[in-house]
Amino acid sequence: MRTPLLALHISAGIVGLLSGTAAMIFRKGSRRHGQAGDVFVVAMLMMAACAIWLAILKHQPGNVVGGVFAFYLVATAWMTARRRDGDTTPFDWIALLIPLFGGMALWITGVSLVRSHVRATDGVPVGMRFFMGSIMLLAAAGDLRMLIGDGMVGGKRIVRHLWRMCFGLFVATGSFFLGQQQVFPMFVRESNVLFVPAILPLALMVFWLIRVRFKHAYEGKATRGGAKLEALQA
Repeated sequence: MRTPLLALHISAGIVGLLSGTAAMIFRKGSRRHGQAGDVFVVAMLMMAACAIWLAILKHQPGNVVGGVFAFYLVATAWMTARRRDGDTTPFDWIALLIPLFGGMALWITGVSLVRSHVRATDGVPVGMRFFMGSIMLLAAAGDLRMLIGDGMVGGKRIVRHLWRMCFGLFVATGSFFLGQQQVFPMFVRESNVLFVPAILPLALMVFWLIRVRFKHAYEGKATRGGAKLEALQA
């Protein structure tokens, strides 16, 4: 059972990396961006589902949590882009539980490992538990803010879609370029060049978030300025 699942996982991961990169390159809102994004979503959901099942078969609870979180990120990002401003569903309350309990679990186990003077487990630094746990709790806070408020509107909806897609891509690039370094030649691994494509989605995420924030802030000021001008002219 593992062999076909692993083959599907790898194939979906490759498609996800390529389509995610294409979606980042194409102009946001264009038809090609949407098409690449749709392929990315399908590939990432398939990759995450296979990763979860493989982790269950191999008794790797950490990878189960990571796979579920990747599935959650991409699914909620896709739903955010497909909805109208302010729309929420009962499913969002269920989805909220994934990052909430996942983040709490990572922080609890991380603190336990620190107290036991353990620096890494399975080659993964303990600090990564705190990093991923914090991201999960931030995602949960965003979900809660959306649900008890008026939903995601305008720029906030774009930001929610953007960071979740980019971080989902980061999960894929990090898992491949850092988690599977054995497939690369030794001189490539020793040069640390693999860190560049691994963290590139995070750098692009920060760039696009800043750009969206400034764009909408500028448009908001322009709109308020135009309204004041019209009032004075009246």
